[in-house]
Amino acid sequence: MSKREASKYKIDRRMGENIWGRPKSPVNRRQYGPGQHGQRRKGKMSDFGTQLRAKQKLKGYYGDISEKQFRKTYEEAARRRGDTSENLIGLLESRLDAIVYRAKFVATIFAARQFVNHGHVSVNGVRTNIGSYRCKQGDVIEVRQKSKQLTVLIEATQLAERDVPDYIEVDHSKMVATLQRVPGLSDVPYPVVMEPNLVVEFYSR
Repeated sequence: MSKREASKYKIDRRMGENIWGRPKSPVNRRQYGPGQHGQRRKGKMSDFGTQLRAKQKLKGYYGDISEKQFRKTYEEAARRRGDTSENLIGLLESRLDAIVYRAKFVATIFAARQFVNHGHVSVNGVRTNIGSYRCKQGDVIEVRQKSKQLTVLIEATQLAERDVPDYIEVDHSKMVATLQRVPGLSDVPYPVVMEPNLVVEFYSR
């Protein structure tokens, strides 16, 4: 499976933050953005700029999903009862690729999407190869039998840099994860501060 390190590190540098908490991120060495103008002194950001940045950071965190798909997720969050920003986080964390990443079956969210797309995962016993597939509480996500010896899988489960959150129950000996509940913002172990309320402001202008 190929790695998209250049892409994800470019996102880190554009944001000026190590948004996945990866030890090899270039932001750990230099805080400025990519390119020849990356070190220019930045002026005070406008409200629009702050909202746009919050949206790009959240969108980038989940594998830089397309604007069309991200907006559809926001619109569904807005239709649901309750706090739209909490609903947005719940919908993003219910994506199949996000659960595969959270369960530490793979090392990165980009690898999670590729892992799902290549047909290595089943949901409730049914092979599912769509990363944006929305899981529900109680759904059982399992690595298919023929894929359980893949090197990327074995390496990812041993990563010390992040833990499995408590809303996902995982048995790494069987490579099975269960979504115990749909989380809210305070439940999700983001390495940096995410501001879904600013994303809601951006789209509701």
